[in-house]
Amino acid sequence: MSASIHRFSVGKFTCTIVPDGTFAYEHPAAVFFANAPADAVDGALRAHAIDPAAWHHYVSPYPSLVVDTGTARVLVDTGAGNLAPTTGQLLPNLRAAGIEPESIDIVVITHGHADHNGGNVTADGKLAFPRASFVMWRAEWEFWTKEPDLSSLPVPDFIRQALLASAAHNLPPLAGRVELLVEECEIVPGIHAIAAPGHTPGHMALSISSAGEQLLHLVDTVLHPLHMEHPEWVSAVDLLPEQTVAARHKLLARAAEEQALVMVYHFPAPGLGTVRAVNDGWTWNALKEGEHGR
Repeated sequence: MSASIHRFSVGKFTCTIVPDGTFAYEHPAAVFFANAPADAVDGALRAHAIDPAAWHHYVSPYPSLVVDTGTARVLVDTGAGNLAPTTGQLLPNLRAAGIEPESIDIVVITHGHADHNGGNVTADGKLAFPRASFVMWRAEWEFWTKEPDLSSLPVPDFIRQALLASAAHNLPPLAGRVELLVEECEIVPGIHAIAAPGHTPGHMALSISSAGEQLLHLVDTVLHPLHMEHPEWVSAVDLLPEQTVAARHKLLARAAEEQALVMVYHFPAPGLGTVRAVNDGWTWNALKEGEHGR
């Protein structure tokens, strides 16, 4: 089994983190901390032993999560597909983990960005998970399928075009098979949808709980560990900054209070850890490979 495939349990649920690949973000300070003063960012980076002058790339994993509840096999996000030469490995990695695409019952699409829905469709245009039903927030579906306006994002135009092209290719084939949520609810027993708008209009987080244990999957509510210490610093791809900050406060406070295991999509693999409240923010305690699972 690939060393990057990480298994762990949440109560009676078996969870498997399966990578789709990685992506190197250029100029990460500008991408992740778009509204933050440069001197404050430099100081925060140095406090974490990162030289701001040498921080030219941030290599992010693109991890999908499979939760086997015993009665349903749920996949959370489908990776980036052919977005880059370093992505598009979800299907072979699922098979390496002993998970056939046909065994997936439900696919949760947390939001419409290219790195989360890029694996919905295979190269020949067929659904990658042919037996699955899909779940997405209604506001998210309607935004991305009805001429989305990305003009407010302070990013190069080619990034906007990549986001639009991915949504146009990977979402319409789900029509008729997607359940559109309008409120927080239980998707299957033990897996709850949490409204976390801001990064996108219908961005979704998840609470996965079994036998007294809980995993909070924050997805893209935060993109870098410094967002926990500085929740007011938003990224260049957070479409609704004020709602992003509000979602962070809600979910990070919950994670700390409930002492939950936390997963974050773009954090260094395996992206698992815990959150602790400190002063006006929070800190991230990353779990290393072997500390929780195998």
